[in-house]
Amino acid sequence: MIQAKRALLSALGDALRQAAPDADASFTPVFEAPKQAAHGDLAVTAAMQLAKSLKKNPRELATALVAALQAQPAVQQWVSAIEIAGPGFINLRLKPEAKQAIVTDVLTGGDKFGWQPLSDKKVLVEFVSANPTGPLHVGHGRQGALGDALCNLFETQGQAVTREFYYNDAGVQIATLATSTQARIKGLKPGDANWPESAYNGDYIADIAADFMAKKTVKADDREFTASGDPEDLDGIRQFAVAYLRHEQDLDLKAFGVRFDNYYLESSLYTSGRVEAAVQKLKDAGKTFEEDGALWLRSTDYGDDKDRVMRKSDGGYTYFVPDVAYHIAKWERGFQQCVNIQGSDHHGTIARVRAGLQAAGVGIPQGWPDYVLHKMVTVMKNGEEVKISKRAGSYVTLRDLIEWTSKDAVRFFLISRKADTEFTFDVDLALKQNDENPVFYVQYAHARIHSVRAQYVEKLGGDLATLSQANLGLLSAETELALMTKLAEFPGMLTSAAQGLAPHDVAFYLRDLASAFHSYYAAERFLVDDVELSRARVALLTATAQVLRNGLALLGVSAPEKM
Repeated sequence: MIQAKRALLSALGDALRQAAPDADASFTPVFEAPKQAAHGDLAVTAAMQLAKSLKKNPRELATALVAALQAQPAVQQWVSAIEIAGPGFINLRLKPEAKQAIVTDVLTGGDKFGWQPLSDKKVLVEFVSANPTGPLHVGHGRQGALGDALCNLFETQGQAVTREFYYNDAGVQIATLATSTQARIKGLKPGDANWPESAYNGDYIADIAADFMAKKTVKADDREFTASGDPEDLDGIRQFAVAYLRHEQDLDLKAFGVRFDNYYLESSLYTSGRVEAAVQKLKDAGKTFEEDGALWLRSTDYGDDKDRVMRKSDGGYTYFVPDVAYHIAKWERGFQQCVNIQGSDHHGTIARVRAGLQAAGVGIPQGWPDYVLHKMVTVMKNGEEVKISKRAGSYVTLRDLIEWTSKDAVRFFLISRKADTEFTFDVDLALKQNDENPVFYVQYAHARIHSVRAQYVEKLGGDLATLSQANLGLLSAETELALMTKLAEFPGMLTSAAQGLAPHDVAFYLRDLASAFHSYYAAERFLVDDVELSRARVALLTATAQVLRNGLALLGVSAPEKM
């Protein structure tokens, strides 16, 4: 179907030039999915889009376009019927062989089916970026699932992707971490009279304190530190606590199947002089002004609702200034596209960061970088909302969710809704082994197919190595054609999901594909007396399993062969 669609798209362009020679040369016709499957396989809305500019009746233009299409060799080869509907819709119905060809495409493409050729585009995705002050919470988990899946999607489009983790290793929060740990070392605990009011109360602080006094060495992906065991060594406590929690984060991320190519420290922006250099660029561009002892950015020049303070009267920089310096560094590292995945509470920073980047005058295009903002996750267990983890002290951790359910369930669930929608993670649902549980529903489809494949070999003596020789022309049942049509949507879905920064589209697609398979499974028998029909059907099932496996891999979810 992919080959047929490619040929038909070229034919549509030729037909349009014949039927509407005066149309805008920049207009590119495309195929759309009909609103109802009963209307056909491909829809064309070009007649309605062009009618006004050409001063023609859209249905008359559609009639001329259909006539030109019917003369095209590709249409004669792949299309069984063309119909005009409504004010000028054109619906094409494909011949069965156009759909059957997708089985060969999938079997040939294997793990890389749907992938595009390599390009020279460099993309950086920054996600999770949790400060090392405590365990990763569920929001970090949602970022991890979204970010990793989005990186995988970019890779299917042939792009070179860098996964980056940015965090503050200094600042007020880190100072609080150090004083909290020191208080524990000195025998204090939450609730005591001398316990610091702003201290972190989770049990993990006691664990850090105990290991510090034991003079242990901790090693994270980006740092290593050995404790002195001295209760008065506040700087040593700070460094040990940061390394300890970075190590803990690494363990959580590894259990979650998320990796990073680079760790970027906020402190490095100051020590390298990048913050001062960025401020100087803004001054030199005439985009700053002094008022009330503070330095301001004229961010309203770039669409912000008000000008923003860059340097406060006490001499300290506001938090968006290092963000501007950091993004200039991203641009200078050669990334044409950058995506930041953050919580929705960061919405207010977008305008001022983009304003600072435009004002700096370093060649960064408008609207750069891209943002994916996610809303919070509510966790339900035993019918009640869960708000507190004993380990963290005030929130449910990512580790809690994985231990209560599984990595697969957490990954699939956290990416199964659009990022900007609130999501309720139902632990009880994630444990169900029925079609109410979406990850089970998809994984069970894959396992079911492998069961049929095993029976094909054991009961019929079938040879899986010869599936590529199957007579696909035998696949003509309605459920077979529907399943093949769904398989053919996979490459286009990957492209649109990558372009739209919408990894949830993969989860939606997998549920639809699993549904098409389960309908096929209920309607037809696969191990039949007709040897060639069995082989063709097992070939279709094998292609379906391959696409399920490919899609699940993009989400970081396993594809079990037995359940």
